[in-house]
Amino acid sequence: MKLTKFFVQIALAASTLFVQGVQADTVKMLLVEPNTVASKDYYSAIKNAFEAKNPGVSVQIDYMDDTSYKAKLPTLLQSNARPDLFFTWTGGVFFEQAKAGILKDISADMNAGWKDTFPEGGIGALNYKGKYYGAPMYAASVVLWYNKKLLAQAKVDPAAIQSWDDFLAAVSKLKAAGITPIVAGGKDKWPLAFYYGFLTTRIAGKEGIANADAGIAGGFDTPDFVRVGSEFKRLVDLQPFQPGFMDTNNNKASGLFGDGKGAFHLMGNWLYGTQKQNSTSGKGIVDEDLGFISFPTVAGGKGGANDTFGGINGWLVTKNAAPSTVKWLQFLLSKENQIEGGRQALWLPIVKNSGSGISNPILRQVVAQFDKAGYHQLYLDQALGASVGATLNDVTAEIATGEITPQQAAKRVEEARKMR
Repeated sequence: MKLTKFFVQIALAASTLFVQGVQADTVKMLLVEPNTVASKDYYSAIKNAFEAKNPGVSVQIDYMDDTSYKAKLPTLLQSNARPDLFFTWTGGVFFEQAKAGILKDISADMNAGWKDTFPEGGIGALNYKGKYYGAPMYAASVVLWYNKKLLAQAKVDPAAIQSWDDFLAAVSKLKAAGITPIVAGGKDKWPLAFYYGFLTTRIAGKEGIANADAGIAGGFDTPDFVRVGSEFKRLVDLQPFQPGFMDTNNNKASGLFGDGKGAFHLMGNWLYGTQKQNSTSGKGIVDEDLGFISFPTVAGGKGGANDTFGGINGWLVTKNAAPSTVKWLQFLLSKENQIEGGRQALWLPIVKNSGSGISNPILRQVVAQFDKAGYHQLYLDQALGASVGATLNDVTAEIATGEITPQQAAKRVEEARKMR
């Protein structure tokens, strides 16, 4: 009897240790605060479904606002409090993280068949020197959104806006009609840098950006990049933005656009939802009054007219990540979950054959534009690395406020590249 009791006690102790060990497998995920409540609900539902299928494994989802995320992430990743999984815009910032040795190589999992569920243009964004450190979740495409009613009031035909000069003429026409031409969240800087980034894509093009990043023939201190700043200044000189635009953050700007306080807003596909959520009414611009055009071409530019600008966003796994991290990531990025994200109009899903969930006709048009692009340029503040990207955002804002010239801006970005 005593011996039996002893074995029972041993079994109970082992069982307790096993349960504690399983419960200790908590996957910590860090991401940028979503623009909509629906996005948080989406993650929460998938987390609950995963935990139900994997007893003993828990997922901890932490959020951080965009500006804080970019500022605090480098330090956090070097600490013992680093997350197991974190959001990435890919590009040069990802490359710096891979070089620093803070990421986990998950190539074995990818090469076991998981990689084949993604298009090459998506999965390639998470590859550094032949190794995979994460997986893509969605694409993002920046377009020039417009309010049909306001353009009609000023007798501006969006279909006639093909060139940058056409766009500037439309801005002048809107101002003459007493309508604010453009809404911008200048406080966050990066929304203004979308103009710099898209002008760079049109003027310097894919090869010009790559050469500048490599420091070839003057890097960023060249006529092409001075012209980028000059063309942006031509827009700024028209005073196109709403009063107090430098004190307006991105969320507030999307709400102002949704309230009909400006005719244009250069922003990603996510604006479809955020302009509704952040508007005073909570309904924003109704679909029949909302449209978008591609960013205009620039005379003499080296970029393609169909080239797009935006992101390939996804997740990176950190070294020493919790055992169930990759399993959770695979579940999160399943075709079923991607289709649901598209159905809810949260983003443009990237897993193969998951676009069928996008029922909204406006977003389907964004996808069609993205699909026919000859080249997709990543956001420059991410593509060029943290230090150069931050400088680029700064100089764009300073051109907008008249603090520096386009020539000074080009020199500043090149100086940052040299110091990288």
